[in-house]
Amino acid sequence: MTPRRRQILDTAADLFAERGFHGVSVHDIGAAVGVSGPALYKHFAGKEDILGQCLLHASEQLLAGARERAALPDDDGAAPLDALIGWHAEFAVSRPSLIVIQEREWRTLGPDVRTQVRERQLAYIGVWTDALRPLRPDLGPAEARAAVQAAFGLLNSTPHSARIGRDAMQALLTRMARAALLS
Repeated sequence: MTPRRRQILDTAADLFAERGFHGVSVHDIGAAVGVSGPALYKHFAGKEDILGQCLLHASEQLLAGARERAALPDDDGAAPLDALIGWHAEFAVSRPSLIVIQEREWRTLGPDVRTQVRERQLAYIGVWTDALRPLRPDLGPAEARAAVQAAFGLLNSTPHSARIGRDAMQALLTRMARAALLS
């Protein structure tokens, strides 16, 4: 992804989180990145495409990062899960706007993009479930998936949480998610 395209997506995500999808125009996004609204059409088909690409790119980043961390050497059995928790906690505190628009604007996505995002999210859940099950053999596949998704709820609560500073919040979320998954 080009730096300019990334800048547009990051800026649009922040605007969508702040004002809602329908409260932001292509002109608003363009002005925020220093171009005219129509200049954005060089990079995207329209505002709906920008929203879709924000969430698709976030899902792809999370999945690629998860796969990378799950493949780390595992001396104690918990290394992949610990790396996944740390990865998601860092993402959550550094990109809260993406969590907000995922939650609030899901129905605004077109069906094709929604399907693509959902496929990546399901694969992401699968990576986590595969890392959790060896540590929690008492959990069947469905229970492990439910535990992982509950941990995501905790980790993704950051846009709605009292802010105690980014590093402190990330450390707190990491400890809490680990405790929840391994209890």
